[in-house]
Amino acid sequence: MTADGSLARKINHLFATVHPTDRGPYSPEEVARAINERDEGGVSPAYLYLLRKGQRDNPTKRHLELLGGFFGVPPSYFFDDQTSRRLEDELVLVAALRDEQVRALTARVAGLSPASLVGLAAMADTLRAAEARSR
Repeated sequence: MTADGSLARKINHLFATVHPTDRGPYSPEEVARAINERDEGGVSPAYLYLLRKGQRDNPTKRHLELLGGFFGVPPSYFFDDQTSRRLEDELVLVAALRDEQVRALTARVAGLSPASLVGLAAMADTLRAAEARSR
């Protein structure tokens, strides 16, 4: 895999974005425990740690199926960069919608005209750039 589409990056993205609304990311111990409860001899927390660090980059198909199953992505997420990009965009959106203020704003803009939505997007881009400059 390329550095941009590395297995470690993809797995870390899943850990960072796929978790319940009321808590932060799962730990490798939690993921391993859940996988092992469903599949005897699944994975160890140490192995997940090595995958996340890029120190192991050739897991078995079964390990990727188990990991994908836990996070709700197909095994192709790990191999097909186009599938990865599409799913990562969706996961980022789901993660953003966990924020109550984002949900409230989304509800307020629903039903606005396409032209108004374009204007709001431009305003958001301007605000994001201004915040980035002030850091």
